[in-house]
Amino acid sequence: MAIIKVRDITKKYNGFKAVDNVSFAVKKGETFGILGPNGAGKTTTLEMIEGLRSISKGQIVVDNFDIKRDTEKVKHIIGVQLQSSTYFDYLTLTEIIDLFASFYGIKVDALSILKKVELENKRKSYIKALSGGQKQRFSIASTLVNQPKIVFLDEPTTGLDPQARRNIWELIEQIKSRGQTIVLTTHYMEEAEQLCDRIAIMDQGKIIDLDTPKQLIRKHGSGSVISFRSKEKLDKKFLKSIPAVTNVSIEDHKYILKTSDEIKTLKKIISCQEKCQADDLIIRQSTLEDVFLNLTGKKLRE
Repeated sequence: MAIIKVRDITKKYNGFKAVDNVSFAVKKGETFGILGPNGAGKTTTLEMIEGLRSISKGQIVVDNFDIKRDTEKVKHIIGVQLQSSTYFDYLTLTEIIDLFASFYGIKVDALSILKKVELENKRKSYIKALSGGQKQRFSIASTLVNQPKIVFLDEPTTGLDPQARRNIWELIEQIKSRGQTIVLTTHYMEEAEQLCDRIAIMDQGKIIDLDTPKQLIRKHGSGSVISFRSKEKLDKKFLKSIPAVTNVSIEDHKYILKTSDEIKTLKKIISCQEKCQADDLIIRQSTLEDVFLNLTGKKLRE
């Protein structure tokens, strides 16, 4: 059952289409990701669904409420992550939670909400006293004040170190386990693979494809990827002639071969080791990064 229906939405700025005829549906209880580089239209799409930005064309329905007609009703059933810079420096975390609750005309147990994100010991602290990871956890806590049906997270782990990022992933999975629907944007392919049930790949205002991570990789991946370094300068034409190789790229003296049959390709590399002089050889399976490169011709974080 779809809790969000997006139909043919477009957003124009002085003739420029930031979002171009986009359609998709979000199922109740799933984590739905929008994956794409900066400027792809991810945030604009989210803001239109949240009722924070007008729609130039199309329709958005959130839990049976039309976003144009029932904006206030929608705002009461969603939680939207804000950046830490938008909070009040002179209020403690508890006071900010209480303030947000007043916007909905409700009273909440601020300590209980802070416990959900493991910040109960910081309840009397100010935003500026928190680490980057703690700020992000608090920004997610603020989305839970009104017990929303849908939580929107825009780049929830940008700027965090790997450990802090994984802590946020665990928090997002806990929110999902309570039955809430999550819609998030990210430009980290590993994050999308880890968290999302389905992913819309977006570039230049359009959705290029939408499916589960496994299906996207199956449809658009390149099988295996073999990379190695060589002291010799290898000819691209020669590398493309290696059995099962479907694509060749060269980055900083590293040769990257996409192959539909890693065994055949490896046998050839080993048999011509005198010429290839392959070193630091790595074999891996295709990822969403490879999918994005195949679909758009560019890397996700160029």
